[in-house]
Amino acid sequence: MSRRRLERDLGLYAVITISVGAMIGSGIFVLPGLAAKIAGPGVILAYLLAGLIVLPAALSQSEMATAMPEAGGTYLYVDRALGPMLGTVAGIGVWFSLILKSAFALVGLGAYLILFLDLPTKPVALALALAVLGVNALGVKQTGRLQAIIVTSVLAVLLLFVFRGAAVVDVARYQPFLTHGLGGLLAATGFVFVSYAGVTKIASVAEEVRAPGRTIPAGILISIFLMMVVYTALIYVVVGTTTAEPLHRSLTPMALAAQTILGRVGEVAVALTAVLALTSMANAGVLSSSRYPFAMSRGQLAPSLFQRVHPRFGTPVASIALTGVVLVALIAFVPVVDLAKLASAFQILVLCFVNLALIAFREGHVANYRPTFRSPGYPWVQLGGIVAGLLLITQMGWLSVLGALGIVVVGLLWFRAYGRPRTEREGVALAALRRSTDTAAVGHARRALHTPTSVHLLVPVHPHLSLARERELLRLAAMLTRDADRLRVVRFEQVPEQVELASLAREATAEDLAFEERVRAALADVLGDRLRVDEVVGHDWKEGIALQVREHRIDRVLTDEIRAPTPLRPWSRDAGWLMDRSGADVVVLGAKPLGDVREVLVMGTGGPFDALKIDLASRIAVAQGARIRFMHVVSERALPEQLATLRSYHDQLASLCGAPSVSDIRRAADPRRELVEGSRGADLAVLGATVHRYVGTRGARDLAHRLAAELECPALIVHAQLSHRRTLLGTLLERIAY
Repeated sequence: MSRRRLERDLGLYAVITISVGAMIGSGIFVLPGLAAKIAGPGVILAYLLAGLIVLPAALSQSEMATAMPEAGGTYLYVDRALGPMLGTVAGIGVWFSLILKSAFALVGLGAYLILFLDLPTKPVALALALAVLGVNALGVKQTGRLQAIIVTSVLAVLLLFVFRGAAVVDVARYQPFLTHGLGGLLAATGFVFVSYAGVTKIASVAEEVRAPGRTIPAGILISIFLMMVVYTALIYVVVGTTTAEPLHRSLTPMALAAQTILGRVGEVAVALTAVLALTSMANAGVLSSSRYPFAMSRGQLAPSLFQRVHPRFGTPVASIALTGVVLVALIAFVPVVDLAKLASAFQILVLCFVNLALIAFREGHVANYRPTFRSPGYPWVQLGGIVAGLLLITQMGWLSVLGALGIVVVGLLWFRAYGRPRTEREGVALAALRRSTDTAAVGHARRALHTPTSVHLLVPVHPHLSLARERELLRLAAMLTRDADRLRVVRFEQVPEQVELASLAREATAEDLAFEERVRAALADVLGDRLRVDEVVGHDWKEGIALQVREHRIDRVLTDEIRAPTPLRPWSRDAGWLMDRSGADVVVLGAKPLGDVREVLVMGTGGPFDALKIDLASRIAVAQGARIRFMHVVSERALPEQLATLRSYHDQLASLCGAPSVSDIRRAADPRRELVEGSRGADLAVLGATVHRYVGTRGARDLAHRLAAELECPALIVHAQLSHRRTLLGTLLERIAY
């Protein structure tokens, strides 16, 4: 066997017939009765609505196929746009959806064959499956010619059926039109969505299409609009000529309607046409689905066996064989209705990925992305297609939802086990997301460093704070306050719940006076009248801090790691609680004693730094005449593009800070250990708290607080409101980008 490119044998008519052949089978010969049971006569709208929801993805595929006329279609686009991980999910998803639809078509043949032949359904379907696989193995030219003959014959019979049937339609059968309301219409739309799965087939054989820049968009758009018209006309006749109850139970709705219109002769003619059409659909499904393992193999996401092309027939025989094994297993063991539901759900999910891929290519500004056709209505058409598709899946029942989720899980597991060790590339969307994330982060840092606003800082002196820690906090507070800032230092005294606070009104004690004297001696020369010192007595000193923040409009709270003699929740969780109760940023000084500061280390792994971290590091470095070291630890498999983006990000931050800075980017298998190693030589590390506000810590300090205890230098743990308020989705996207 040898490896070579596929031959370009398919013209416009062959392309249209391959697509139409994939859409003209089970969608019209098997599904109408089952779909009518869900939506009533409104099933006519369900087919139209499904076509409209497919249209955005069809436009997206048309554009991307002219830029990348290669085998693989949907998988290829998603892989290059969104990266190999989601490309794997999309490739497996579309492969399964096409095989499911082919299996559905072949099983559906049995329902028509028993109308005039006494044959067992599944053995016949299995035999036909083997025949279709053999035809595909012989070559795409033979497949395209066979497809053209079958599709032309089927369309001719169906047009005759429509013309004869339209004359005897009973309009009373359309009342009531939507028997199950809007929910039934949406459920039926999702159910019949598989009828339009052929729209993906043209792109999957793009490498075998002549003049792909013109032929592919024309073939996709002509075939989808043609089938919207054909489906509407056929369903109009079927519903208008058939009694509702028999129709809802029938797996041969076209034959049932033909018997009403043309008698036994019409029934047999339609049954034979259904056999041709369903065979055509299965043939087109195997043709295109077998190209997905072929394309994934070329992308290092499947074994190299599947990219081998037979030297005589020019077909990927190993890929066809794998597809055939799965096809036969599905025919033998999965009920026909479940095949249709799963095929629709997988197809909807895949087309959502297609729309996302186009958005990624457009927004990523890829230099070599030069389509000869551009989708109109971008990006609203694509966004509408995504929202509508996901809505349909939710209306199709638990089997469809679980099937869609299952294919995602299978794809992710396969990529993790096989694809990740073999791929060293990323999608343009990932690169664009990283660039936009960096741009936003630099903008936040610029506003934090250069916007002339006053910051009100609170240093709470709680009952468990030692004098040494108090001095460190006051010294650090002096570093963090600029000319226009204000500082409030409050000593909290806690009394038992049984003591009435009103009875504690008293003159300042010697302890109070000593506290104020210490504070003013340390800070008065630096802050002057911008310093406020106070003492507060209450039942709960933590509630007292929150009250002080709200009453005096505090922007930031500077405190220490709590070391109390009685069991308390870790301060990492109390910091989140305080942020929720007060709206202030919370900065926690780690347990290690603070000495002279000559280098401030800003540390990160999973994304850009919070603007507050940059602001605090800059303030301390300027006050101490120190330098800043920006440090990121990335995976050992980090791509050069990622490293270049990080260096650019560090350089932009250096230009904003008022202190000298250096960039430190490290690859590591164990990021935590590398962070600890990187802290050597620094005098103060600035970390961002990593636990999201909606994720509990189960009593343990979060990662930043635990890491601070391991570092070789003191640490500031920053709980920033900007980070705290970020959505889980935003945090996840940021982590994916890095």
